[in-house]
Amino acid sequence: MINNLKATKRVSKTTGELNSLRAKGFIPAVLYGGENPNLKISIEEKRLKTILVSDAFLSTIIDLDIDGKTEKVIPRDISYHVTSDKPIHIDFMRVAKGSRIILQIPVIFKNNKDCPGLKSGGVLNIVRRKIELSCIAENIPESIEIDLANLEIGASIKISSVKLPENAKPTITDRDFVVATIAAPTIVKEPEKPAEETLAEGADGETTPAADGQESAVPTKEGDAAKKDEKGKEAAGDKKAPAKPAEKKQEKK
Repeated sequence: MINNLKATKRVSKTTGELNSLRAKGFIPAVLYGGENPNLKISIEEKRLKTILVSDAFLSTIIDLDIDGKTEKVIPRDISYHVTSDKPIHIDFMRVAKGSRIILQIPVIFKNNKDCPGLKSGGVLNIVRRKIELSCIAENIPESIEIDLANLEIGASIKISSVKLPENAKPTITDRDFVVATIAAPTIVKEPEKPAEETLAEGADGETTPAADGQESAVPTKEGDAAKKDEKGKEAAGDKKAPAKPAEKKQEKK
């Protein structure tokens, strides 16, 4: 991606002068690198809004028009205000034709809906959201695309399986590092309440749930009183009247 920006030379040096420049809607910047000396410039903030929000801004080649003279540059660093989060300074580096540049290129995942692992409940675990590449100045990719189609749970996406632009190489060369994985879903079970807590709830007068067809294991106060009444009635019904003594038969004289 190549964008065009206009810049002007500046002579402001002090903090007050720089703040005044920002108040007018300009961002102070510095251009360095190559055979030419460092150059202090300023850019209108509104001209940067369309590309500053992109993740690929720091890997974008820009045609910088400085008072009518165009140079190919690349942003290397941006400083932001602590509270307003507005850009307050940008460093640009001159890009020479055929030179190699080391950049952090953002990773983009596509075909998420066609991924069997994600369809069955798997989770995309992103290990690296950006990959550092050594690229030719004329062939810098905006992003690195990774196709998730046909990947199952347990799949591991390593850099060796990622298609990189021509003449682009990862700076990590001593290992085949992981970019992302399709992980199995994590199921969290709620811990069961201890038996002591269940009994304590029943003792407070709450009815303890019981299995179908069974009485509650923990009786309530009202239940205790009812059972006592029933026991009293049973005891009264079981009590028999005392037996009458047998009459003695008179012997015949």
